[in-house]
Amino acid sequence: MNGTLRHWLKFNAVGLIGVGVQLFTLTILTSGLGLNYLAATFLAVESAVLHNFIWHERWTWRERTRVSPSDIIVRLVQFNLTTGAVSILGNLIFMWLLVGQARLHYFVANILTIAACGLINFVVSDQVVFRLKRLHRPHR
Repeated sequence: MNGTLRHWLKFNAVGLIGVGVQLFTLTILTSGLGLNYLAATFLAVESAVLHNFIWHERWTWRERTRVSPSDIIVRLVQFNLTTGAVSILGNLIFMWLLVGQARLHYFVANILTIAACGLINFVVSDQVVFRLKRLHRPHR
């Protein structure tokens, strides 16, 4: 199987579980604790981002992370600043539009929002955060 296709399938498997983490957290924070939907969205997305990073590190791009296992903190920061930022900003903007303006239920709006951010996050993860580092040999 092509490496990109394999990564895409694994990325989506992890993402589906991450959606569950996000929706569960969002529901607990809004319906259970009465937190504002935007604050709850921020916290729910960040919990899914951390969940997804762990699985991408250990499974999706495992062969790439074994090359430089000591760079885990660098990858975590990159993941949060790239896909985390896309997810958080995208979710907050789309949730504000879909819930605050269009009056969609927060749960339905969050599912639509997650789908909108997924493709960008795969490309950024594959090409930036978990990219395969080429070893540079000095010229003689």
